Amino acid sequence: MARLRVLRRRGRPRTKPDVVLADKAYSSRAIRDHLRRCGIRAVVPVLADQRGHRLRRGSRGGRPPAFDREAYKQRSTVERCSNLLKQWRGIATRYEKTATIYLAGPHIAGIFLWSAR
Repeated sequence: MARLRVLRRRGRPRTKPDVVLADKAYSSRAIRDHLRRCGIRAVVPVLADQRGHRLRRGSRGGRPPAFDREAYKQRSTVERCSNLLKQWRGIATRYEKTATIYLAGPHIAGIFLWSAR
């Protein structure tokens, strides 16, 4: 998380995003605290056991972390797109040695996927 960077087209590059969308694997107090200190909003669903621990503690368990369902839907869209691209064997296994030739694969696959819809 500390090496997270956001590229910009012009001007000084941004070094922090506004929002981080992640799956349940990143639902830890350490990650949420780090993002909060950096001023980044975390949209991460809470694990069931973490929710249970918080509820078991009652009023000392604290308030549940905020979760924006509408923003999380954007992550689902990206995941589905990457799953479609991974159906291409050359992209999934990366046979190409150079990065430029490898990057041509997702571009070509994207063109085919876009034209098929």
